[in-house]
Amino acid sequence: MSKRLQIVVPDDEYRAVARLARRRGRPVAQIVRESLRRTVAEEDDQDPDRRIAAVLRFARFAGPSGDIDQILAEIERGRGTP
Repeated sequence: MSKRLQIVVPDDEYRAVARLARRRGRPVAQIVRESLRRTVAEEDDQDPDRRIAAVLRFARFAGPSGDIDQILAEIERGRGTP
């Protein structure tokens, strides 16, 4: 079942959405629905368990490590700055 959603936006925001809809050859309502879906999907991606799992996957990779001051000095030397 579908539900109707009514929102009020400032004129300039509506004009921006309407321009985008015209460029894409789609109705304004479709552009808004797609935006809502993306927003909900992004929020789902922020689930703490998923974020922790991503960090743990990344932690398997080895990379350079060491004293931060030394690393920054090496970076600057590589850029040719004293």
